Amino acid sequence: MKENKHKITVIVKLFAIYQETYQKEEITLKLEKEITVKQLLQDFIVKEKPELKPWENITRFAVNLQFVEPNFILNDQDEIALIPPVSGG
Repeated sequence: MKENKHKITVIVKLFAIYQETYQKEEITLKLEKEITVKQLLQDFIVKEKPELKPWENITRFAVNLQFVEPNFILNDQDEIALIPPVSGG
């Protein structure tokens, strides 16, 4: 019997160091369960690209164009923006 796992699909918009590391502007992830934006960063982004670990605790999150807290739970079809501190002139 085939197990029917609910999948949540999210689009992750990448900026600054995230975009430089991935060499793309966005990625699409299929999740097996609901998770928070912080878990998404830790369990998918930093796990796949450990060089992003220094940015883990200083990144801000936006979901569907609204800033959210790290414990915000993601829903199917959410668009997440990972926003690290940026500098420049």
